[in-house]
Amino acid sequence: MEFRSGCRLGFLDSDHISTLTDDLLLLILARLPCIKVAACTSILSRRWCGLWAHLRQIIFREVVFDSIEPALRQISCPPAVSLLEIHAPEQDMASTAQVNSLLSVAAELEPKEFVASFPSSFGLLGRSIIIDLPCFHRTTCIMLDHVYIRSVPVGVEFPMLEALSLLHCNGNLDALLSCCPRLCTLLLSGILFETCDLRVNSPSLQELVVNSFSTEHVNIVAPMLKKLEILFTVMLEVNISVLAPIVENVWWYCCYTEESIVFGLWYLELLGLQVEDTQGQLPLLHIRASVDSSLFPYEPNFAQEIEKHMVVDFSLLELDLKTDGHVFGALVFYLLQINQISSSLQKLKILLLRSVVKEECPTDCPCDSTNWRSQAISLTALEEVQINGFEGVDHEFDLLKQLPVFAPKLKKIIVKLTQEVSSSNTRRTKIYNVFETYGSAECFVYLSSGLIEDIQNQPSA
Repeated sequence: MEFRSGCRLGFLDSDHISTLTDDLLLLILARLPCIKVAACTSILSRRWCGLWAHLRQIIFREVVFDSIEPALRQISCPPAVSLLEIHAPEQDMASTAQVNSLLSVAAELEPKEFVASFPSSFGLLGRSIIIDLPCFHRTTCIMLDHVYIRSVPVGVEFPMLEALSLLHCNGNLDALLSCCPRLCTLLLSGILFETCDLRVNSPSLQELVVNSFSTEHVNIVAPMLKKLEILFTVMLEVNISVLAPIVENVWWYCCYTEESIVFGLWYLELLGLQVEDTQGQLPLLHIRASVDSSLFPYEPNFAQEIEKHMVVDFSLLELDLKTDGHVFGALVFYLLQINQISSSLQKLKILLLRSVVKEECPTDCPCDSTNWRSQAISLTALEEVQINGFEGVDHEFDLLKQLPVFAPKLKKIIVKLTQEVSSSNTRRTKIYNVFETYGSAECFVYLSSGLIEDIQNQPSA
């Protein structure tokens, strides 16, 4: 193919890349996804060869593990590396000695941020990697994934470390935290503790996030903590101790995997606390309970277990109850008598969860054996009640009638009906008659369609 003389592609004959300054070439390399790609640019020009070693953000992905340490030794310092990420490939394996040697070389680079991620079966014989963390003198942020922190050698400290993330790790957390005098943020996800204990003791910690682990003990000592987010599971019961006097934001949820916390036929499934430093947002205690008709009548331990989780004050109680047709009034009254609930509760929300197949409570069922209808409760702070899924059966009306008696400051009551009640004039009229005893409190009834009933124009029976 011929070109006109004025259109010859003469620029292809010369290496214009070589005329760029090193700073410009490094800017180009910095936009590449990882060191493996950056190193391959040497085929473009002699000027690119080895230039990657001057990058300040070093990311190893899909690089053969044995070649990572030699590559790290080529990196020139100063200036200091701002980011060092090592993601070991799935197909590789390494010994503890090899990984610890790599970590020592990484620490010598004094990166500002350090990430080390290993596959779950990266160690020899498919085991987790056991590491002895070296000292990262100037590192402010560390993330470790799938390692066993056996120990922190004597004299090792992380004097500048402010953020630490441990994903799918286990080992000696106490020893590690004691070496982090400036730690502000701690993230623990998928952590396995050998003793089934979560112990966090840090005088400087301001934010703690713990996600999905099983434990029997929670012990947190963090006098400067402002934000606490924790999700954990418990098989039988849990012991809890939290010292965080200035905490402002709390998201705390515990899932019970066994039917070990009981009240009659009811067992505890989930317990949560939500506290936000937001105007108008009430601190929430969230309880979910279900019925199991086969439960042996053990001594009730609901109250004792729930009180353990009350690490902050709250004023909104939300009850999610899977009733399966059973009476729930006894459980509600039992919970309302817990001292910290009865004294501080401003709003009560009951969500009645029904099964697809309609079930009925059998005659002489133990769910209604207690004398809850005649119990006296003092709810001096309660101002608002909401009941969702109201069916209009007798025991639900019994609960509805008791509320204004025990809550003299009640200002608002909301009842949301099921479809069956929405189409029953008799039951709806009965609700309006009960509301006439509520004095000055505002009363609202919502049909299953979401429309609100005009209570003022309803006839009395």
